[in-house]
Amino acid sequence: MAHRIDGSAGDVLTARLRDQSAKLVALEPDVRADRPDAVHQMRIAARRLRSALRTHRRHLTGDHTALEDELRVLGRNLGRARDAEVLGEHLLAQARELPDGGDRERVLAELATWSTREAREARTTVLGTLDSRRFHDLLDALTALAADPPLNARATRPGGPELTRILRHEHRRTAQRLAAAEHTPDGPARDRALHAARKAAKRARYAGETAGRPARSYTRRMKALQDVLGRHQDAIVAREAVRGLSDGGFGYGVLFGRQVGEGEFARELLPGVWRRAARGPKRIR
Repeated sequence: MAHRIDGSAGDVLTARLRDQSAKLVALEPDVRADRPDAVHQMRIAARRLRSALRTHRRHLTGDHTALEDELRVLGRNLGRARDAEVLGEHLLAQARELPDGGDRERVLAELATWSTREAREARTTVLGTLDSRRFHDLLDALTALAADPPLNARATRPGGPELTRILRHEHRRTAQRLAAAEHTPDGPARDRALHAARKAAKRARYAGETAGRPARSYTRRMKALQDVLGRHQDAIVAREAVRGLSDGGFGYGVLFGRQVGEGEFARELLPGVWRRAARGPKRIR
């Protein structure tokens, strides 16, 4: 049975832009106060807005590439803080599981120092971003866009068929990137290909979120795919961080092996997750 969306494609897009712009603006005080998860939530809002602009280009007049680029820069600056926090906690938790004796205490101390330094530098970047003229210009542009989106004639079409087209396009794009990764030899090239597939799955998930309840099952499947690909990417990032810190000792060797194993486990999970996500979206009326 087909699901239904009330209103036009422009109505759906406008609601998404207004919701995520309001969230991004409202999160600034929480990010400044370093409240839990605030940086992560602002980063997600920036990504969702960028995804909405990109996937709905055919519903907007004008070129919004510059605004997409500013949202990407904001997400990258916020991402450093989030990634430093998560990676530091992850590696420290694993280091605590190292056998007593040997170089366990030294590795823990070095990781704690490195994690603190990375978090401090990332926090400086975040505050500098929020204090910049560039950030406030971005907020002004988003507020103006959300208040009166420059919708074109196509945006007046019924939302269901237009959103079905978008979801199917994003699903095909994800499938193509996964196929490309599958045919890429093991090594850094495959890691990059899987990372590209992860970004495609994320965009497909956000497109499903924009469609709302009619695409809820599709959105869940794409999120599961994004999560397993994200698990693989996190293992790659952690592996390279350990490689950079390692002095060739036993403790770092164990940690490096853990990251390699986590990446392999994620790749083992991927076929099953993709089998469920490969069904694609149902038609929306």
